[in-house]
Amino acid sequence: MKLPPLLVYSVLRLLAFLVPLGILWFFFPIFREFWWLAALFAALIGISISLLFLRNPLSDASRAIYAKRSAKADSAPTDEDIEDAEAPAADSTDQNAPAADDSGANGSGDAGSRHAA
Repeated sequence: MKLPPLLVYSVLRLLAFLVPLGILWFFFPIFREFWWLAALFAALIGISISLLFLRNPLSDASRAIYAKRSAKADSAPTDEDIEDAEAPAADSTDQNAPAADDSGANGSGDAGSRHAA
């Protein structure tokens, strides 16, 4: 049974944080008092470990996410498909109908003008 790549990467990232945190708490007594400093150092160590050693699991997880999203996007109709399907219905309307007059209240053609023409 093959585990999902995102699960593998997530567990490895958690271990990259929790193992240094445990080491700092159990082997360095000062970090028992300053737990927030131990968490900060463990986070920095975890990020470093992740960048150095977890490149392949990250790539696998990214590929799996991309494949799932692209498969999902291909099955659903896009806005362009919906508009293309509606285009023949819009062409069948009366093209000879006069356009609405949006020249403004003062009749000058400038809707932003406040002065009478």
